[in-house]
Amino acid sequence: MKQHAYDRLQDVAGPVSRETFDKLVAFETVFRKWAQRINLVAPSTLQDAWERHILDSAQVVRLGGGAMRWLDIGSGGGFPGLIIATMIAERAGASIDLVESNRKKAGFLQAVVGELGLPARIHAKRIEDVHSVIRAPEVLSARALAPLPLLLELSAPWLEAGTTALFHKGRDYRQEIEDSAHQWGFDLVEHPSLTDTQGVILEIRNLRRI
Repeated sequence: MKQHAYDRLQDVAGPVSRETFDKLVAFETVFRKWAQRINLVAPSTLQDAWERHILDSAQVVRLGGGAMRWLDIGSGGGFPGLIIATMIAERAGASIDLVESNRKKAGFLQAVVGELGLPARIHAKRIEDVHSVIRAPEVLSARALAPLPLLLELSAPWLEAGTTALFHKGRDYRQEIEDSAHQWGFDLVEHPSLTDTQGVILEIRNLRRI
């Protein structure tokens, strides 16, 4: 079973060391304990957390290439932020900032970072309040946070400075793209999700306000 999980991780994320895999397994254990106390994800998805949340998050690391500076907004239950942090930990000097305004969830994020020794900084603030605090990263991620027009508004200060966005989106993503086109111009690549047949990861560059 463990070998199958490791193989599946590499199918989704590309080459991953055994040490990183073991740390993701440790994360899942910690996550499940916390999920019994606070609402981190929909309870119906807990049984298949490895595929639904961990692997779904892991695929953005492959799409981000060798990026060293990451930012995850609306980090919530740690997806994809804590998964990214775990997977870039072996890159010397790599780091990620996680932004989460909910104090309980931010406490969970901080606890996991401390327990697993992850290269991450937690900001228990609203996204709008850290625009001037966090310098533009190479890659910005968000999952299950907001419709695309609002996501672009929230992340514009970084994307307009050259950051690439990787946004998880579900089956209604085409409508969200259309809704965004009235206010924003951007270069877009649609990456089919490797864990959700109806999902995509939108790679957005060169954001500009129309």
